Amino acid sequence: MTARLATARLLAAASLLALALAGCQDGSGINGPTARSIAPIAPQTLALMQSKGMQQSDPILIRAYKKEAEMEVWKRGSDGRYALLKTYPICRWSGQLGPKVREGDRQAPEGFYTITPGLMNPNSSYYLSFDTGFPNAVDRANGRTGRYLMVHGTCSSAGCFAMTDATIAEIYAVAREAFIGGQRSFQFQSYPFRMTAQNMAKFRNDPNMPFWQNLKEGSDYFEALREEPKVGQCGTRYVFGGSDAAAGACKPRVDPQVAEKRAHDEREVAELVAKGTPAVRVVYQDGGQNPVFRPPANTSAFASLGGTETVLPYDAKEFGRHNLGDVSRPETLAAGPEEIEIGPKVQPTLMAAAAPASAKATAKAGRGQQKPAATTLMANRSEPELRVETTASVGEKPARIAVADADGDPSSYQKLLGTLFDKEKPAPATPAVDATVVPEPVKLAHAAEKVAPKAAAKPHAVKTAKVEAKAETKPDVKPALRKGEPDAKAKP
Repeated sequence: MTARLATARLLAAASLLALALAGCQDGSGINGPTARSIAPIAPQTLALMQSKGMQQSDPILIRAYKKEAEMEVWKRGSDGRYALLKTYPICRWSGQLGPKVREGDRQAPEGFYTITPGLMNPNSSYYLSFDTGFPNAVDRANGRTGRYLMVHGTCSSAGCFAMTDATIAEIYAVAREAFIGGQRSFQFQSYPFRMTAQNMAKFRNDPNMPFWQNLKEGSDYFEALREEPKVGQCGTRYVFGGSDAAAGACKPRVDPQVAEKRAHDEREVAELVAKGTPAVRVVYQDGGQNPVFRPPANTSAFASLGGTETVLPYDAKEFGRHNLGDVSRPETLAAGPEEIEIGPKVQPTLMAAAAPASAKATAKAGRGQQKPAATTLMANRSEPELRVETTASVGEKPARIAVADADGDPSSYQKLLGTLFDKEKPAPATPAVDATVVPEPVKLAHAAEKVAPKAAAKPHAVKTAKVEAKAETKPDVKPALRKGEPDAKAKP
């Protein structure tokens, strides 16, 4: 009898929930709850909840990390503090690290979003899903566009977080039970990576860092207090805190524990930079995937990411057996991400055979005359740290390719420009010998007979100069050789 009542209650609640979902767009219409949308939470997950003192009806909060390709589900206890329930590997996310900018850019969003029952879709074309609610107020203030950015099943992404059908079934069920338990909405936090001091130091020169520092303010609040931060908007930025932040205050009160964590992280970042932590940017062909979904031979690579053995918060074998369904752009996953060292600003680093560009020529071009042809390198890249510039040089010297470097470290050029440095350097011209043209002795003597007695000493002086000149230009003297140059002897 109790089981029948529980089932009837679940069906009734799911039916009410389905009515609120009519606005979702990635399904074929709402015709009542599907069997998969009302499936109970898996017994193993229920046992995990019980071991952590959690209830099915407890409120939830979800956090996602692109670089680590992980998604966490947290539950709030009776004391108002959140505890981690479970971490799930993300099967596929697309784009690069950084916020979504415009519709069609394949970027998965980054930011703080509010998920209501109306954003849950039990009839999704991707098994089950919930919409992130992108764009939010901060996204719109920054001119970002796009829609239907989902967390869904399968392993195919075009700006979404694809979790596999089995994983989204469990996340959906946990969220559904929280809504049935009375939670009116849950917070979805999306980050480029875990907001650690190590990552903040590593990515410190990335163009997205000001935005990520803003996201870290919200992350610090949650991690210091284990409470859901109230999120407000001030211009194009998020503000985090308590009720004053929710009311729109641009300078909400900062809890002492949050301030202490921020100060601690800032000191750690400064120490890491002082120790020589390189500044990098990670470039993806098109997003990433958690290594547990790759063939068994490659799963060990996950442990080596941090340089030491890593204990996974999930069973790699379990997720390795998941049916992935469609996998979007698998060839881009095979390439893997590439780390590129970048400096604080673009610096001239390499001489190139480019057309001369003097300051005067540049000034004339600015007054309407034809500009000199620009040197192109990685012309299809628009990122500031990879752009190429030509800088004017005094005396019409060759223009310099300006490439961002790792604080002047020449080894980064090889990493960034590849085989460009493998070309053989041209041999320099043989250094000129400083040999004075000396009159022949016979002519000197003839000239001495015609000069006044006071000049009689001059042939001796000239002869001395001749001897010194010969000493300076001995045939066995060679200039210092440079690597890759021919053995060029100095001529007498």
